[in-house]
Amino acid sequence: MLSSGFAGAPVSRSLTYGIVAASILASITDVKHYFYIQVDPHLWRYHQLWRILTYQFCYTNSTEVLFAAITLYHMRVAERLWGSRKYASFILLTYCLTAFIPPFLLAVVLRPLSFNKLNYLPAGPTPLIFAILAHYHAIIPHIYKYRIAASAAPPTNEPFVGLTFSDKSYTYLPAAQLALSQFPGSLLCAAVGWVVGYSWRNEVLPGAVMRWRIPGWMVGVQTKKREEDFEVLRRRLESENSSATAATGSDGRTGGDIGRRRTLGRQLVDQFRGAF
Repeated sequence: MLSSGFAGAPVSRSLTYGIVAASILASITDVKHYFYIQVDPHLWRYHQLWRILTYQFCYTNSTEVLFAAITLYHMRVAERLWGSRKYASFILLTYCLTAFIPPFLLAVVLRPLSFNKLNYLPAGPTPLIFAILAHYHAIIPHIYKYRIAASAAPPTNEPFVGLTFSDKSYTYLPAAQLALSQFPGSLLCAAVGWVVGYSWRNEVLPGAVMRWRIPGWMVGVQTKKREEDFEVLRRRLESENSSATAATGSDGRTGGDIGRRRTLGRQLVDQFRGAF
């Protein structure tokens, strides 16, 4: 956990770079209008249901890209604790759930209750980030706390008046900016993501969903496992050779005599030495 950068967190690195690259590419090619969702006309009138699967691919403004990259970078320690395979499996399952739940709630529940005023769902993987944030909040403890006083020099004999933060606030503040960037649609995405992540952590989802894992080769686990198997085999062979060497040298000869290759004449002499 003390490693710098994305060391030991290849999934977090790929996710961060992918979001930044996809957002830049969408801006350069001027296709940002294909990623956000408007219930009417995109879903009801034009039946563009494919937007449900693509609205989390990228953000449509640079501010959200920046805060998303900062948040994912700070949460890379969660992958180091879980392992890349479990972390990637959780991300894929969360993406599948958050792809359908926010558009469904907006189209079927919130839009009718607001008399068709709530109609917009912003682009970006905000639900996915907040699902990861729910786990980060639960499994990563804070290291230190600091205070921001309400006055420049408060008297020492009076109780402290101000705000208290921890080192984890550097993660929560950019995430809060994401949740409020395109209110109320972004807040809906953040709330759904948090609930999905909290449900997964507390094993509210079906057991088959909780136990599912992606193939190990997708995150390089199989290659590492083979290297570990070869290392165990190498150590076992070295241990067996050491035991055999120790057994051969049990007649009192020195280690130099044991390690030196014996000639045919020396072997014959050693063979009949006991008879004389």
